[in-house]
Amino acid sequence: MTWTRRHVLGAGALTAAGLAAGAPAYAAPHAVPAGDPWRYADAVARRVRAHPPRIPGRRLPVTAYGAVGDGRTDGTRAFAAAVAHAARLGGGHVVVPPGTYLTGPIRLRSRVGLHVEAGATVRFRTDPAAYPLVYTRWQGIECRNFAPLIYAYGATDIAVTGRGTLDGQASNTAWWPWKGLPEYGWTPGQPTQDADWARLQALADAGTPVRERVFGAGHYLRPNFIQPYRCTRVLVEGVTIIGSPMWEIHPVLSTYVRVSDVTVVSHGPNNDGCDPESCTDVLISGATFDTGDDCVAVKAGRNADGRRVHAPSRDIVIEDCLFRDGHGGVTIGSEMTGGVSAVFARDLEMSSPNLNDCLRLKTNSMRGGYIRDVYLRDVEVGRLAVAGLEIDFNYDEGGGHPYPPDVGGISMERVHVGSTKYALDLQGYADDHIHGVTLTDCAFDHAAEPNIISYVDDLKLVNVTINGAPV
Repeated sequence: MTWTRRHVLGAGALTAAGLAAGAPAYAAPHAVPAGDPWRYADAVARRVRAHPPRIPGRRLPVTAYGAVGDGRTDGTRAFAAAVAHAARLGGGHVVVPPGTYLTGPIRLRSRVGLHVEAGATVRFRTDPAAYPLVYTRWQGIECRNFAPLIYAYGATDIAVTGRGTLDGQASNTAWWPWKGLPEYGWTPGQPTQDADWARLQALADAGTPVRERVFGAGHYLRPNFIQPYRCTRVLVEGVTIIGSPMWEIHPVLSTYVRVSDVTVVSHGPNNDGCDPESCTDVLISGATFDTGDDCVAVKAGRNADGRRVHAPSRDIVIEDCLFRDGHGGVTIGSEMTGGVSAVFARDLEMSSPNLNDCLRLKTNSMRGGYIRDVYLRDVEVGRLAVAGLEIDFNYDEGGGHPYPPDVGGISMERVHVGSTKYALDLQGYADDHIHGVTLTDCAFDHAAEPNIISYVDDLKLVNVTINGAPV
């Protein structure tokens, strides 16, 4: 079967049984060529830098279209008019000058950038009615839901740049209570996302076409912040992102994506910093992540819907970043059904009592798919709550399902961790082992508990010390 845009958008109606019995086998993971893997990483980074968005230099101040930087006047129509005019002219930068601008969602078009100048804040409305339905992915499953705060679909050459601030205004009184947790403002009797999330999973498992998976108004699946969907040549650079309803930077099914010198400070539920999903050629560099969930999480679709879309993430480089807070530093999964390979992370700094892991791979036997060729080196970690390296096959649905994951080819080199609970927490299945894990020149100064290692083949420790002793 040839997987076309029609199938990806959900026009087909595969059943769960059909997925189990008749879905195409996964293609072999994209392999990193033999030799020095970091030369391959350099080539990926050069390739992304060589494909920046091609946006004409013309500047269109959003104030020329009626936006007022007083923090009160609704500029939704002004932003839309500026983007539309830029597109009609063949492209350009919609410029936000100093001031505070209130708006609903912003939808970018090909060859159009949003440039937020220093001293400018774009503040997004928290009224769900302001967010129309769009095709999107919600935790790895395609559906129609609230538009992300900044969104593009099928566009080429788009950018969000500048030294200003993007404020989603999510808080314990807006968006976050839908998670259903008291620490995020939920009180008994308030609606939560639980029923909608269960329904979305059931629709995907049943093979319901995406156009019929309708949420949005009257439902409680929070929108992502920045989501380029099926886009080519994407740049997010320089901006500060605060108060996100959910995942902050979430490119999906996109190519040549660069996230550079951004600062993300948002501590709400599921507030991941950057989640490239089913993307190829991604460079994340110079970023600061201070988040309520994983700092960087590479994803590739979830369960039945991931098998339907059948699109991997690969050729991803993460470098020169600071991880101040979050769950995992560099994370893969748990939505990784389409497969993840060729992920490189280097020259990172991270430390937080709330940061669970330096490198975290989370999956289970409902996800299926693979994680292959993951390389991490030159990382300085002050403090972790759980493990330097965690590979967990028991995440979420756990074992006993028909889609065992394939995880191997994991390498950590020159990683120093000050304190952690475990140096290594590696848990495969008795009938599905983790295979090929190598640590070289790594030191874990203080590990409170012994390693957890179960069902792991080809574990190699070369010049590794834990609590000062060689292992």
